[in-house]
Amino acid sequence: MASRLFFIGLLVASCSLAMASDPGPLQDFCVAAPKSRVFVNGEVCKDPNLVRADDFFFSGLHLKGDTSNAVGSNVTVVTVAQLPGLNTFGILMARIDFAPWGINPPHTHPRATEILTVLEGKIEVGFVTSNPENRLITKGLQKGDVFVFPEGLVHFQRNVGNDYAVVIAALSSQNPGAITIANAVFGSNPNINEDILAKAFQVDKKVVRQIQSKI
Repeated sequence: MASRLFFIGLLVASCSLAMASDPGPLQDFCVAAPKSRVFVNGEVCKDPNLVRADDFFFSGLHLKGDTSNAVGSNVTVVTVAQLPGLNTFGILMARIDFAPWGINPPHTHPRATEILTVLEGKIEVGFVTSNPENRLITKGLQKGDVFVFPEGLVHFQRNVGNDYAVVIAALSSQNPGAITIANAVFGSNPNINEDILAKAFQVDKKVVRQIQSKI
């Protein structure tokens, strides 16, 4: 009886320490076969005998992104869609270009932690802790600096100089998701009821409609 209770206690303790992440590979690689009609949580594996070096290769992160938009930034991602060999490895990379004073607006990655390295320019970064504290943790970065954003937390980046800036980011999922807060709240399809948003943000309904019309 005592040994059974010990086993149950050990099982409960181990369950409380369980972690979740992208599925781990059970073979050397599982190159994505995007044309497969089989639906799985990820991508179906290509026949290993048909795998070639180009399945593990991508060229393009040296190219400057177009920052002529409302926020003054551009994100170029390298996911499993661009690099099939990433499938099941639980990682991806992105290049983020910033016009002077451009921003990467507040957003979250629900399935990934992000680590960022500044290649050029000066960047202000920050994230907000979860309820109830909602504490802003922010720092100024320059060329060569590295910063990490915890999984799921709202975070942002801003170019704080008059010169062009660029960073490289890596994320711990092949499909981390990206939820831009303003777009999700004010640009959903269909719109969230304006009464809800007016009460949530403590503003007049006219303000809600004005924001919705711009996003």
